[in-house]
Parts: sequence; structure tokens; C-alpha cells
Amino acid sequence: MTDKTQQDRVLIFDTTLRDGEQSPGATMTHAEKLEIAGLLDEMGVDIIEAGFPIASDGDFNAVSEIARNAKNSVICGLARANFGDIDRCWEAVKHAKFPRIHTFIGTSPLHRAIPNLNMDEMADRIHDTVSHARNLCDNVQWSPMDATRTEEDYLCRVVEIAIKAGATTINIPDTVGYTAPIESADLIRMLIEKVPGADAVVFATHCHNDLGMATANSLAAVEGGARQIECTINGLGERAGNTALEEVVMALKVRNDIMPYQTRIDATKLMNISRRVAAVSGFPVQFNKAIVGKNAFAHESGIHQDGMLKNAETFEIMRPEDVGLTETNIVMGKHSGRAALRSKLKDLGFQLGDNQLKDVFVRFKELADRKKEIYDDDLIALMRVGDDAENNRLQIKSLRVVCGTDGPQTADLTMIIDGAEHSTTQTGDGPVDASFKAVKALVPHEARLQLYQVHAVTEGTDAQATVSVRMEEDGRIVTGQSADTDTVVASARAYVHALNRLLVRREKTGPGADKREINYKDVG
Repeated sequence: MTDKTQQDRVLIFDTTLRDGEQSPGATMTHAEKLEIAGLLDEMGVDIIEAGFPIASDGDFNAVSEIARNAKNSVICGLARANFGDIDRCWEAVKHAKFPRIHTFIGTSPLHRAIPNLNMDEMADRIHDTVSHARNLCDNVQWSPMDATRTEEDYLCRVVEIAIKAGATTINIPDTVGYTAPIESADLIRMLIEKVPGADAVVFATHCHNDLGMATANSLAAVEGGARQIECTINGLGERAGNTALEEVVMALKVRNDIMPYQTRIDATKLMNISRRVAAVSGFPVQFNKAIVGKNAFAHESGIHQDGMLKNAETFEIMRPEDVGLTETNIVMGKHSGRAALRSKLKDLGFQLGDNQLKDVFVRFKELADRKKEIYDDDLIALMRVGDDAENNRLQIKSLRVVCGTDGPQTADLTMIIDGAEHSTTQTGDGPVDASFKAVKALVPHEARLQLYQVHAVTEGTDAQATVSVRMEEDGRIVTGQSADTDTVVASARAYVHALNRLLVRREKTGPGADKREINYKDVG
């Protein structure tokens, strides 16, 4: 990579649809994957890792359709180090304008022990599988999983083998988030200096956030010579997540004085795609999240507010509009029409067809009758409610609760289950507990509630409450969300939303299929 333009350019490889979706409960529907892929393509992401084609027919179909629809981005699929995985991956991505096969194997002592391969056997496997991938596709990425805990000499050896076998991108993953920034830079620098042929390929970095250093490690790797950063929207990913796309893009933009590298990303689209990924994944963005969090551009301290009024640069190193956050939050109300709603939702990153708009408009009017002023966050919460409308086998028709200082708390619930009406009355330790017990009485299940969260969408006593629940049954993990000005109603609907998703999982997968674990016995 001797060309100056290439040296100054950093490729953005987004793996929200693959690694991001591996967050427990974050599985997306086919339509949601296509939507997110379209937004990534439009935003300027260089490479989209669209999924793991061998994992399921659903993954294969999603990757294949994304490949056919992509306009500008390279479309990549993931494959383990065996011919079957690689062939299936190629079948999924081959119709893309710019296809890529990404194949990997664990190279650290811990990971070599899983398939019971010695160093020489693994080296042969790498040569054979990368060669096979290159015979199918001229754009091949290879990753030594757990590279940062692999012996230095052996890492150099297998990277050289992968390059000679035809890999065009070498990705160095910090699979468990163990590395520090100085080590990240030194590792990339060492490989470029020592490995023959390193100057002919692109080096990439893939960092996990277990110690909170993913973004710092990725940027350090760029300083060491990497020219591709693997990341996800909102840092979504396994365990503590991955490098956040919005963080690296804005860090390179704001601190271009000391990191003189360019990306192709349209940063003004960051806020919209962040909100959409949060909605479809069921993982809300924490308020103090860098760049895209609700409080990222909020100021409460008197000193800060005074400084901001005099000169915004006193306490802000970037402008809200730089990431697509409009300065004015236009208030919608019951007199707002369909055209205004469509325009506002488009500004927030939601593209609606006529039928979708009709459904959302009805719910918008219902909310407007109960809430005087409707803000952007209210509309985003409203959109989350309808994400799985096509899978609503279970619906709440009515819910009435009795609560207060004198117990017991009671919930009278009527549900529509597969078109038939059913009712029950249950008591519990509080109105939410009574409501959940009522749902379980009508829809018996063994799912365990792992998470129950409530937060107010906006300010005021008439604010909507957004409720998130996470449930697990036989290894299947699902999330549900709902928003309502009545917290108990929002809770019950979120619970039912999760159950609807669980019913879909039961139909499509066997127990534990949502874990999407790698079976190393199949690597050979």
C-alpha cells in the first residue's frame, strides 16, 4: 500500500449484522437486516459483513438479498475454515457488485486445542481454505481469531501463509478485548515489518470492548499501519460489545490534526442509523453514550450553559448537526397531519410506505390524544412498538389493574390469542407482577425473565415510558419493547412483544439456536 491516497484512507468494515446481532436477544428479522444494510450502504460504509451464511437458511437468504441490493458497499460473508462454509458463503455473496469472503480460524494456544490441531496441521488448514476461497473470489479476508493472544512467531508464520494463499485483507482480532492501545499499535507494526508480502495487503483491526478500550485500540492500530477498522453501530456485539462505528468516524474527523486519515462515511447520517439499530435490536442507546447518546449534546451545569450561550465551542468539540442531530426539536401534536408525520419520521431515519404510514398515524393520533406535546423521542418509541406487527399472534385487548397501599394488587387481562379472546384475573406483588402473571396464565411458558427496564422517553408527568424486557427459554433469548404513557400497560405489552418473538423463534429454530455458537468440530 504505497499509494499516498490509500495510506490516508481508512476503510470502515461494519459487522452490525453479524457480530452485532450476536448480542444475546439482538437477533433481527429479515426485513430489518435489509433495512439496516441499505442505511449502511447509503451512509458510505466500505464493507458490510452481512451475516454468517452457513448458520441458517435465514442468514443465507438475508446475506444473499443484501448482496443483490447493495449499490456501493462490498458485501462480505463469514465462513469458518472449511470448504463447506466457504462454498455456502460464496453462494450467498456472489451476486454482489463487490463480493468478499471472510474466513477465520482460532490461532492462539487455547483455540488450537479446541479442534485438536497442532501448529503444522493448522498452518496447512489455513493454506488450503484461504486458497479455496481465493479460487472462488478475488477479495478474501482472513482472520486469526484471538490473534492478540497468539505467539508472535506463529502469528507471523500463519499471516504469511494466508497472504501467499491469496488473502487480500488480514484482520487481527482482539477477540476477548484483552489488548491495550500501545500493544494494538505495536502488533500491527510488527506484522507489517516482519511478514513478507505485508505491503501488498490491507491490515484490519477488530476490537472488543471488554476492558472499555475497543475504540482506543482500533485507532491505535491505525497508527500502527492498519487501514481497515471493524466496528458496529452503537458498539453492539457479544459481551461488552465492539468498537463503535460512530466513535471512530468522529474521532478521525474531529482529531484529524493528529490522525490525518479519511473515511467515506457521511457522518450526518450517524444519529439516524444509531436510532434505527437501537429500535430493531432492542438495545437502547445509553444516555451518556459518546456521539449518539441522548446526553451527548446536553448541558445542565450553569457554567456550561453560560459558556454554551456565549460560544458553543467552549464545551462542544463537534456540532450536533455534524452527526445528524437537528438543533430544533419540532413538537408534533394532535393537529399534525400525515404529511408532517411522514416528513418528521423521514428526518428521524424511518422510511415508510403508505400502508406503514397509515398504521403509524393511527397510533400517533392515539398518543396525541393522551399527550399534549409529542417529541422526537416519542416518535422513535412509537416506531419501536410496531416493529413486529406481522408476528402478533398474541395481543392485549384490555388491561385493568388495581394497586395502592392496600393489597393485593390485581390485574384483569383480556388477550387475543391466535384470533380467540381469553380473559383472566391474577394477583401479584405490585401491578407489573400481577400483569405479568396474568399474561403467563393465558400463555403458559417456561421462559425466564432476565431483564426488566423502564425509562421515561421525555420529561413531564405525561411522558411515555419505554419498557424493555429480555427473556430466555432453552437457550433462545428474545427481547421485547413497548412505550406508553401508562407504565404498567407498556410493561405488559413489552412482555407480550417478547413472547411473540419467542413463538417465532420456536417455529424457526431448535433449542439454543439463537446462541449462534461456533462448533469447532466442524472446522475440518
